[in-house]
Amino acid sequence: MDSLMNNVSKYTIIAIAGALALSACNKFLDTMPDNRTELDTEEKIASILVSAYSDRDYSTTAVFMSDDFDNNAAVVTATPDRFFTQLWEWQDVTETNNASPQNLWSANWGAIACANQALAGIESMGGPSKSQALAYAYGEALLCRAFAHFILVNMFCMNYNKQTSDTDLGIPYMEAPEEGLNPAYERGNVADVYEKIDRDIQEGLKYVPDTYEVAPKYHFTRQAANAFAAKFYLFYEKPELSLKYANDCLGTIPTLRDYADLQANYNTIATARRAYANSDNKCNLLIETGYTALARYWLAAYGGQYKYYGYTQNIATTEGYLSPKPWHTGAFSLADLVWRPHNYTSSNLRFSILWKADYEFEYTDPVAGRGYTRFVYVPLTTDETLLVRAEAYTLLKQYEKACDDLNLWANNYYVADVSMTPETITNYYSGLNYYTWDSPTQKKHLHPSFDIDAEGSVQESMLQLILNFRRTEKWGDGDRWFDIKRYGIEIYRRVVDESGKVIDYTDVLKVDDLRRAVQVPQRCIDAGLEPNPRTTND
Repeated sequence: MDSLMNNVSKYTIIAIAGALALSACNKFLDTMPDNRTELDTEEKIASILVSAYSDRDYSTTAVFMSDDFDNNAAVVTATPDRFFTQLWEWQDVTETNNASPQNLWSANWGAIACANQALAGIESMGGPSKSQALAYAYGEALLCRAFAHFILVNMFCMNYNKQTSDTDLGIPYMEAPEEGLNPAYERGNVADVYEKIDRDIQEGLKYVPDTYEVAPKYHFTRQAANAFAAKFYLFYEKPELSLKYANDCLGTIPTLRDYADLQANYNTIATARRAYANSDNKCNLLIETGYTALARYWLAAYGGQYKYYGYTQNIATTEGYLSPKPWHTGAFSLADLVWRPHNYTSSNLRFSILWKADYEFEYTDPVAGRGYTRFVYVPLTTDETLLVRAEAYTLLKQYEKACDDLNLWANNYYVADVSMTPETITNYYSGLNYYTWDSPTQKKHLHPSFDIDAEGSVQESMLQLILNFRRTEKWGDGDRWFDIKRYGIEIYRRVVDESGKVIDYTDVLKVDDLRRAVQVPQRCIDAGLEPNPRTTND
C-alpha cells in the first residue's frame, strides 16, 4: 500500500452518532452526543476528514452483480461461498463479508458522519472564511459527503432518471450530526438526493484546493473534484455540465495512464498492481483503501470458491477488451494490447485476469495469522474522465469531438494506430448483431430513460463503443454495473462449460427489474427503514 497513507494518522472521535444510527439503525451510543471530542482546531478538522472516505468499496458487490462474471458450475466441484452466490444471483444479501452491501452501507454513513462533524466544527470556529485551512477542509468535507451519498444512492436505489426519480425511493441525506436518540429516517426520493449532491458539489468546488501537502491523492483535490462532478452530471442527465467539468479536469492535453511503462517494467502480479495504484501516477486522481479481498478475486490462481464465478476468456473475446472493434473486425490477441492482462488456463477453466488491484494483508493477530485484506483502488482517473467527456460529446451530438477522445483512449490502450470517424464507427456497429445469451457480442440493446437516437444511428453506435471502452477501462472497479443501470441493459446469468462456451442461462435481469437496487440492510429494515420493493405490488 502506498506509504503516504501510512503517514496520515487517523483521529478518532468518541461518538459519531449519525454513523452509528445508520450502521446499527436502532442503537446509538449509551452516552449523549455532548460527550464527543470537540473539534476546535484546524488540525483536528483535517484529521477527522481522513475518515470521511469510506473504508469499504462498492466494487465487489457491483462486479458480481454485473455481466462481467459467468458461472463455472458445470466444471467446478467446489462449493461456492454463499455470499458470492447471493450477489451473482441478485438475491437480497444475508451473508456477512467485509465487502458486503451491509458493510458498504455502514462505512459510507460513517464517512458522511465524519464529514458532517468536520462541517459542524468549521462552523463553530467561524466558518470557511476564517482561514485558508478551514476553507480547504470545508470544500473537502462537502465533496466527501456528496461522494458517499452518490455511491449509496447508485447502489441502494434505482438509477436516476427524470421520469420516475421523484417517486423512486432514495436514501436519507444526512446534512448535520445527529443530536438525539433513536431518530426516525425518511428515505425521500432519488431526485431529492441528486439535488442535494448537486448542491454539495457546487459549494465544495468553491473551496477545494489544487493539492495538499500530505498524501494529496487520498483527498479531493480540485482535479479529482472536477472528475467527480463530470461523472455525476453524466449520471444526472446533464451532459452540458458533465462536459464543462470534464474539460476543467483534463485540460488541453489529458495525461493518461502509461500502459507501455506498465507492460515494460511491471510484469509480475505484485509489481503491476502496485504500479497501477501508485499515487505518483498523474492519471490517478483519487485513491481509496478498503477492507475487501476483491483484489484476490482477480488474481491467479483462482483457488477454492474463486473458481466458481469469473471473467472468462469467452467474455473477453466476444464482448470485452478483446472483442472486435471498428478498426479490427476480428477478435484481438493479447499482443494487440499495450498492457496485457493475464489469461489463466487450466484443463477446465479459462479466465482473464487484470493486475490492477493492489492489496496488503493487515494482521490483527500475527500469531494466529488472522487479519484483513486491505484493498487499494482508484475510483477517479483521467482515463475514465476522458470517456465521460466522449459520452457527453456524443449525447450532445458533437460526434467529431467525441471521436477525438475515443481515438486518444484507443491509441493509449491498443497497439494499432487507431483513427476512427463517426462514419466508420456507425458502419461497424450497424453490421454487428445484437447480443443474445448464446451468441454474445458487445452490442446490447440500450434502454435509457433519456432520449437517444434510434438503433443503428450515429449516436447509438458511438454509445455502443463508449460503453465497451468504459467496460474495459473500469474492468473490476464495479462501474459497469452503473452503466447497466443507466442504459437499461438486460443481462443474463450464464453457465459455461470447460471450454468457456456458454451452455445455458438461469436468470435474466430485465430493464425495470427492481433487483437493480441493492436491498438496504435487514437490520435497518427491522428498525423501521422502508425496504426496496421486490415486486411491483410491494
